[in-house]
Amino acid sequence: MKKKYFGTDGIRGKVNIGNINGEKFFKFGLAAGTYFKNLKKKKQVAIIAKDTRLSGYTLEPALVSGLASAGMHIYTLGPLPTNGLAMLTKKMKANLGIMITASHNPFHDNGLKLFGPDGMKLSDNIEKKIENLIDTNTTSYLSEPKSLGRVKRLEDGNDKYIKILKNNFPDDFSLKGMRIVLDCANGAGYKSAPKILSDLGANVFSIGVKPNGLNINYNCGSTFPELLRKHVKKFKADLGIALDGDADRVIMCDEKTQIIDGDQIIAMIAKRWKRKKILKGGVIGTFMSNYGLEKFFLNEKINFKRSKVGDRYVKEMMKKYNYNLGGEQSGHIILGKFATTGDGLLVALETLFALRKGKLASETFKVYKSVPQKLINIRVKDKKIINSTKCKKAIKIANGLIKNKGRLLVRPSGTEPKVRIMCESFNISLMNKCIDMVKKTIH
Repeated sequence: MKKKYFGTDGIRGKVNIGNINGEKFFKFGLAAGTYFKNLKKKKQVAIIAKDTRLSGYTLEPALVSGLASAGMHIYTLGPLPTNGLAMLTKKMKANLGIMITASHNPFHDNGLKLFGPDGMKLSDNIEKKIENLIDTNTTSYLSEPKSLGRVKRLEDGNDKYIKILKNNFPDDFSLKGMRIVLDCANGAGYKSAPKILSDLGANVFSIGVKPNGLNINYNCGSTFPELLRKHVKKFKADLGIALDGDADRVIMCDEKTQIIDGDQIIAMIAKRWKRKKILKGGVIGTFMSNYGLEKFFLNEKINFKRSKVGDRYVKEMMKKYNYNLGGEQSGHIILGKFATTGDGLLVALETLFALRKGKLASETFKVYKSVPQKLINIRVKDKKIINSTKCKKAIKIANGLIKNKGRLLVRPSGTEPKVRIMCESFNISLMNKCIDMVKKTIH
């Protein structure tokens, strides 16, 4: 099912170019509002949150106007982590939740993530139906003046989110004595993340908590963990935690300043949950999950399946197979017992709960040996270049060389104008050879 506007994780792109502008956001709001209104639920409510990008001030009013014009009532929450929005969409029994964010992308990008009344990201099918509405005569969806939606600002979104998170853990959960470096990427988690860790008694050293609209994800956060390593060393911390712009990802750093990626976090949680007999079914990874993780689960007799890249697809497969743990190497991790989408702060709390009695992060996360992996991202004008005869031939030859010695994956990014080439092997020279072979065919 080919979609025009939606990618692997909502709608995303450069502000005031293409689909990311006020005019289009009005249409997105009108179309989404119309779709949910047509479901004929008694109460038509949408809630909106955002990250800290400057463009949010431009795009949010347009989106609100579109939804209100469709006859939906709207609550705006301001900056809030993506899963906070998902949780509150369900708790407030809203028809629709919309997160204005471009996640880990630079400040000049923005976009949308849409959630249904169950707190789940919308399916490909529903996204396609909304797209069809966008491209029709939208004036016919406009409500009569007396039926327009009302708009109200809620100031306590972060407090409500923190309360939900705390309720997932015992009342005596304490981080007293722990030294934690927290990098909020100057993004949506800059309020809630430091507060909840401090409330639990931790000594928190916060960075990336001074958003100015332009510094989100800039040389900080989960996509730039070097800053985290530097501060863990400086403050002699027990653990470093780095979120991304909308706080749905988490990357960590142990007390020895070793980076802990999403695969390693998933492995630790899976092992712990299995021991405590709360792991349900198995674990969902993606095509990007490290081969070492797959071998670890095989040895541990834990079922493991791969989904398409994107935490929405991870969650869909978790639901299909009734698994309660899944995620991505990038740090999108879904704790199915507690959440419907990735939540960096929730995953961090689950990890800290395992470390709370003086355990060392370096020992706790020493679960499996990763197969060396190299990922390169190539900016392209047209992502369809990977379907060219020349590129397909190079991929075929490279796959033949790496067979039984590693793994090669070439795919278009679902969120950026890039082609991603990933290769895994203990044979580093072979890995580089395969990557270079494919790289030469992509311009």
